[in-house]
Amino acid sequence: MDFNQICKAIKEVKIQGAENVAIAALNAYSLKPSKESIKKLISLRPTEPALRNALNFAQLYSVKAALSHFEHARDKILNYSKDLIKKNSIVYTHCHSSTVTGIIIYNKNKIKSVNCTETRPLFQGRKTAKELVSARIPVTLYVDSAMRLALKDANIVLIGADSILKDGSVINKIGSELVAEAAFYDFKAPLYVCSDSWKFDPQSLHKKETKIEYRSTKEIWDNPPKNLNILNPAFEKINPKLIKGIISEFGVLKPEDFVNKVIKNYKWMK
Repeated sequence: MDFNQICKAIKEVKIQGAENVAIAALNAYSLKPSKESIKKLISLRPTEPALRNALNFAQLYSVKAALSHFEHARDKILNYSKDLIKKNSIVYTHCHSSTVTGIIIYNKNKIKSVNCTETRPLFQGRKTAKELVSARIPVTLYVDSAMRLALKDANIVLIGADSILKDGSVINKIGSELVAEAAFYDFKAPLYVCSDSWKFDPQSLHKKETKIEYRSTKEIWDNPPKNLNILNPAFEKINPKLIKGIISEFGVLKPEDFVNKVIKNYKWMK
């Protein structure tokens, strides 16, 4: 794909997952390296810090170095996941995260089954199910409104992250806050956020609120009745007290410790 084709695929969510979006943006930037390209790419997904951080890093160092970060971080995350996944685990996950599916496939010999939700309106949960079934892992796909049933048997919850804020809260796909609350209060299942450290949003250090992206209502209903109000929030925020730990290339850390580690190590973030 050329620069404009990659931009179109990012904008139309044909490229899914924050890390995949960041890598695609790096590839686009390598085709057309300029400050104008950076502005264009960031404008496509303004609420994705991994994209911003990757492009800023590439400007300071190189695209090759930025791509190398994702590869090395992924290997470290997989290694840190080994001690968390116990034998005969039943895993619950929501939406699609390449980091989560990578962890599940890496630990497949210890996993009894996976429950996942379809994640309307774009059905990213189906992508998760396809990847895991292809890896010969038993999977059950639930409609979103059956989330509690999907959680009931799970003994560990793994979700991705689109953004991690200065207070340790995590912004992820809509439905994730409900997952976290049900797992914590009702089922006592530990929830781990699986995330590259570049998902941290340095802008959260300088402003109080992070804007939640709302997407086209046509994703919900292409031809609705007149005068019907439709909302299509793409993400929501998870309270850090509901998060057992964040699995990143820094290890398995409490949200507060993760944030402190990122701030200490990444002075270049802006």
